[in-house]
Amino acid sequence: MNSERARLTALYTGLLMLVGILLTGLVYVLLEQGLDSRLGVAVSRAVPANVTTEWKQSSSTPRRTRPAQRSDAGGEIDLAAKVGDAAGDAALSRLLTVSGVSLAVFTVVSALLAWWMAGRVLRPVGVITARARRLTGANLHERLDLRGPRGELKELADTFDQMLDRIEQLVAARQRFAANAAHELRTSVSVQRVAAEIGLADDPPPEKVARMRHKLIENAESSQRLIESLLLLAVSDQELAHREPVALHEVTADCAANLREDAARRSVTLDVRAEERLPVEGDAVLLEHAVHNLISNAVRYNHSGGTVRVRVGPDALEVVNTGPVVPPADVPLLFEPFRRAEQRSRGPREGAGLGLSIVASIVRAHGADVRARANKDGGLAIRVEFPQPAAPGNSTPRPEPRPSANTLAR
Repeated sequence: MNSERARLTALYTGLLMLVGILLTGLVYVLLEQGLDSRLGVAVSRAVPANVTTEWKQSSSTPRRTRPAQRSDAGGEIDLAAKVGDAAGDAALSRLLTVSGVSLAVFTVVSALLAWWMAGRVLRPVGVITARARRLTGANLHERLDLRGPRGELKELADTFDQMLDRIEQLVAARQRFAANAAHELRTSVSVQRVAAEIGLADDPPPEKVARMRHKLIENAESSQRLIESLLLLAVSDQELAHREPVALHEVTADCAANLREDAARRSVTLDVRAEERLPVEGDAVLLEHAVHNLISNAVRYNHSGGTVRVRVGPDALEVVNTGPVVPPADVPLLFEPFRRAEQRSRGPREGAGLGLSIVASIVRAHGADVRARANKDGGLAIRVEFPQPAAPGNSTPRPEPRPSANTLAR
């Protein structure tokens, strides 16, 4: 900041010096042009027409002689002009001297004022710099809260505070994500260890061995789904390198068909209307995962005899289900990792709470918008609105083939 302060001081002082020099030169030129004629007129009026003054130089000081009568008017005019020229030169010389001294004093005062003013202007920048240097993970809650009138620096400080808000939320979300992921994986490993210890006991009965083997396989599948879901979440958080046309109405119909058996097993009615075309520019595999997770969550978090209504419109996909009542304040939290509508222990066939977070990540990667609201009678209504696809002539190259949707976690 000191270098910027010195630069601003030099800039302000240089500008003020330039203005002072230009003003002094302008005054000098204007005064020089009219001073000689005005002094000549003044002297000619002050000297009588029939009197002249003769000056003689002695060895030390000038001495005025006795006036003499002269009839030569030209000599009187010449004498008045010489006196006027001498007075004008003396006045201009004095003007330059006074202007020079004044300009020097003005420059020093301007430099001091410019240094003081630059310090006051750059003080908020120093506050922001000092606060940024002190920021760590432990004091992200601190804010500048800069007081003062609206201006560029006040706006900069407010923007810095808003950035800290976003960073704090991001860090908190990452910490919760790491803690929840560690908890899920630790639970899975603990179950495997206990099952192995029981299964390796002396002479276990065959039915216990079969039960432990089933438990280990089930737990391994759950851990595999969790890890693949975490990998899918990491992939969907990245920006799409390539896009291709995807018929989302066809993807929705296929996903619903694959989930009808699961819905029937849970006594949930699946009502799908995907006849209207919905072309989308994006990644086909990721979009299939998003649609599958939306419908799967609507089926899983439902009640016996409930319904799931899926609609495809010209610019949006909507999934509405029945189920337990969700507080409106908890709806945004459902899109965070490891969040579930019902806070209960994860069952053998239940997900880890990553479904909607994966949907939100994929939707963001495609430049779309996902909105959710709690139904009055229970359940959720989730609507995904997609941007209009690009013109056919502007389509991007087809992407490299991704792994099949069956190899990634739902």
